[in-house]
Amino acid sequence: MIYCLAVCCSDMSADTGTSVPHIAIVGPTATGKTAVAIALARRLGGEIVSADSMQIWRGMDIGTAKPTPAERRRTMFHLLDQVDIFESYSVAQFQESALEVIREIRGRGKVPLLAGGTGLYIRAVVDEVTFPPQAPRDVRQRLREEAASACPGEMWQKLRSIDPDTAERLAPADIVRIIRALEVYEVSGRPLSAHIAEDRARRQASKWLMFGLSVSPDKLAQRIDNRVDEMLADGLLEEVRGLVGLGLRKSLQSCTALGYQEMVEYIEGQISLECAVNQIKLNTRRYAKRQRTWFRADKRIQWIDAADRSAEEIAAEICALVIKP
Repeated sequence: MIYCLAVCCSDMSADTGTSVPHIAIVGPTATGKTAVAIALARRLGGEIVSADSMQIWRGMDIGTAKPTPAERRRTMFHLLDQVDIFESYSVAQFQESALEVIREIRGRGKVPLLAGGTGLYIRAVVDEVTFPPQAPRDVRQRLREEAASACPGEMWQKLRSIDPDTAERLAPADIVRIIRALEVYEVSGRPLSAHIAEDRARRQASKWLMFGLSVSPDKLAQRIDNRVDEMLADGLLEEVRGLVGLGLRKSLQSCTALGYQEMVEYIEGQISLECAVNQIKLNTRRYAKRQRTWFRADKRIQWIDAADRSAEEIAAEICALVIKP
């Protein structure tokens, strides 16, 4: 099990004459990312930008493992508590906000520390991914109706005529992705494959250095179980009851956060508390596995053993690796 550290060493410190990095601390849940980020911030004079897709909602504190008030007093955190539980939030919104905050942090002479486990959020900032435009609802509906009345393979042939590269990697029966590719072309006038090629080129040109820290799956599973127990002791159920009173329901994007949907199901009488707790632990372990798979796919990462080490020890090693005289 891993979490990884992405480092961009292109800036120079006016005070020390050394390379001062942008650092992203990412990886599976319960790996101690916040503690490492705080330790690095204190060593480097940094400010932390949260890259957790569930910490953006106000009032959802315990179940999302937001930094505690004491931790926030130690270090400046950004992009927590951005929207109410009824609102939606996209990776494109996060990217825009994060890049602006990072520019402001650098403008103050501080080091930006991107910390979180949402892989797409991290990549959106590290690689400055461009997102293909979203089609208006009427365009999407028209294409869906066209697909419903078309002969088998007809929509794929249509895509092939305007974007053969995308068509070649999609099966003729993959209507959802075919429609998405057609939407992109209609809205932007450019094939989806062109957008993807630009992002790939930008990624290959990235100056970020990435370090992955390994932690065994068994130890991480135990950390996850312990953390869920601690969340319950800290008042997770009471927090969710309060949010339900404000209107939290399973259909909201905010309720997809680990721990909240399961607690809502218990509160509504659909499952027992024991079942809810076991489901939270299982779903969190599954989520950690998906996070590990995501980060392992990035071949830029260099792996470092991080088992049974304190945040201060890890921070000291990172500083030695990325700050050059």
